[in-house]
Amino acid sequence: MSKAASTRSSPSPGGALPPAGAGRLVESLAPLLHEWLPRQRWFAGKGRPITGFSAVAATELLPPGAPGAPGADPGLLHLLVRVEQRSTPDLDAPPVPVAPTDDCYQLLLGVRSALPPGLAAARVGVVGTGPLAGRTVYEALHDPHLTDLLLEHLRSPGALGPLRFDRAVEIPAGLVPRLLGAEQSNSSLVYGEEYILKILRRVFPGANPDLELPLALARQGCRRVPSPVAWFEAVGADMGGGAGREPLTLGVLQPFLQDSEDGWQLALRALADGRGFTDEARALGRATAEVHLALAAALPTVSLGPRQTAQLAGAMSGRLDATAQAVPALLPYVAGLRTAFDALARSGSGRDLDTRAQRVHGDLHLGQTLRTPDGEWSLIDFEGEPARPLTERRRPQPAVRDVAGMLRSFDYAARSHLPWNPDWAERSRSAYCDGYAEATGTDPREDAALLRAYETDKAVYEVLYEARNRPDWLPVPMAAIHRLAGHRP
Repeated sequence: MSKAASTRSSPSPGGALPPAGAGRLVESLAPLLHEWLPRQRWFAGKGRPITGFSAVAATELLPPGAPGAPGADPGLLHLLVRVEQRSTPDLDAPPVPVAPTDDCYQLLLGVRSALPPGLAAARVGVVGTGPLAGRTVYEALHDPHLTDLLLEHLRSPGALGPLRFDRAVEIPAGLVPRLLGAEQSNSSLVYGEEYILKILRRVFPGANPDLELPLALARQGCRRVPSPVAWFEAVGADMGGGAGREPLTLGVLQPFLQDSEDGWQLALRALADGRGFTDEARALGRATAEVHLALAAALPTVSLGPRQTAQLAGAMSGRLDATAQAVPALLPYVAGLRTAFDALARSGSGRDLDTRAQRVHGDLHLGQTLRTPDGEWSLIDFEGEPARPLTERRRPQPAVRDVAGMLRSFDYAARSHLPWNPDWAERSRSAYCDGYAEATGTDPREDAALLRAYETDKAVYEVLYEARNRPDWLPVPMAAIHRLAGHRP
């Protein structure tokens, strides 16, 4: 049992700061956030100047107290902060007039008079003015005392200011927390090797698919996705800009599959050992299909007619144009890539295949899968592509979108390992589609125009992502761009 858990049976009192107090707090933190936020992997606004901050909500999960007073250290602040940035065209949508860019981020900040050496890496900075003047603020997820407090709130459902904590089952006390080192678009904490808490960083009004879809799959009895154990949301927070006061999903606690390995590492190991991956890929195809079947049974589906198919192709073409402007290396391939979207648009008027749209994973790749020691696959992280608007991520889409994402992932694995093994990728891709067809009775390769368009759209997305976040990886999707545009190897 952690020290914090042994000395506290319930969460410490706290509460929401009034709007004026929240505003003063965020204003005092602004100079530190200007420097700290852009360095975080999960910050989506890299490369665009920050023009201001405003408070959406501020809650004291553990009041900092007066400096030097008994029990003053540490404090825990939960902030929802709107980050204003110079607007740029939305590269994830067709070109349209753009509004100023405002994103809301969830921050959990610890407050101490002095930071212990063990928390030095979590330091945000010393506050210069305002209610916390002279105090050090830091990333609270590095502090076991504070992350233990967060779990206590999940163990004791209820509301604290705008925050609402819910749970589906009882959660044991005394689970020692640790922060996972691999920062992605969100942050994750493991508690006692039994549960994993995903903290959503960039938050949007409305139900997040990472909570909504696993709950729906749990009701459907699907065992391929870990069922949510507890979660927390912000209720009644005014997002501004006409967004209203819909609940904001902030975090989801699920079982931690500690003996499982993620598909990306398994694939890289197979490549390093010179082994094929077809058995694993076929089983993963079946698992993906089972999840799709369960989602189609749990949530509404729609049929895409010629007009909707043409709109789908037009959106893909618009993203291609916008991305080529942002990443000039893509320009020589635009004409060849556009043929995939044109072919999809033409096929919409005389399709002999029924294109059903349903809820899907939305960002499926090998890193979003786990395999147990007995060979069973699970799918995780149903948030969808974080760069896309939440309304789009919650929209029914053809299931082949997920298939295309996984096919690109096999190509990524093969390309990231030297020497490049294109046969390994092709065999894995084929086996995955075979497994999918075995479970659904429909081979995704039968609708070649739709599959090619989605794979091309995904490769264009990857080019933009790598150019913004990992320039050294840009040659990996560019190799696929070369192939998909019809160029000879």
